[in-house]
Amino acid sequence: MRAMILAAGRGERMRPLTDTCPKPLLRAGGRPLIVWHLERLAAAGVREVVINHAWLGHEIERVLGDGSDWGLSIRYSPEGRALETAGGIANALPLLGEAPFLVVNGDVWCDWDPRRAGPIAAQLDACGWDAWCVLVDNPDHHPDGDFTLDCGRLTDTPGAPRLTFAGIGLYRPSLFAGIARGTPAKLAPLLRGAAAVRRAGAERHLGRWVDVGTPQRLADLDASLEPAR
Repeated sequence: MRAMILAAGRGERMRPLTDTCPKPLLRAGGRPLIVWHLERLAAAGVREVVINHAWLGHEIERVLGDGSDWGLSIRYSPEGRALETAGGIANALPLLGEAPFLVVNGDVWCDWDPRRAGPIAAQLDACGWDAWCVLVDNPDHHPDGDFTLDCGRLTDTPGAPRLTFAGIGLYRPSLFAGIARGTPAKLAPLLRGAAAVRRAGAERHLGRWVDVGTPQRLADLDASLEPAR
């Protein structure tokens, strides 16, 4: 299975830290945020990783190289301007192949196990789903959540308890068929569309998840990961 790490965001809320360092290279627990993902993917047996980038993307390529330090093969999908999540994935489709692939936001920290991706991809095939998402309990900074969950299906039911999309999912290339390469597009409308026709699955992750969206959250995560240095 191939995986993609989304790393093209400017990180406005992280300024001034991101004025000179791309957000995925900010460090927590002694290593860049994106390296936590690379290590987990490698441990799960993933060997091919695609990384998109825009702001200071040359720094990401310089630090990570071809991925051989982690036993990975990394290919890059540069964007002249950030294309949003779905636009970035659609732009990288030629590097991702025809099978379902795993996508992870580069600016989250999560202990979800990527070994789950293989069985989930098989479930996508068996159920004819186009998408599958990891959901988490709503953090204080996002109390209203994003989606609802019903017996393993991603739903968007008004009035039902909502959960937050963790920025981790598996997708079929067909989910992005309507997006021309180089066109900005958001992911949420595609997921809601797939959910509306019962072609999206999901699970609630009860482990640790951090949206590293502010300098304070980065500092808190770094302090909590201190023993891992």
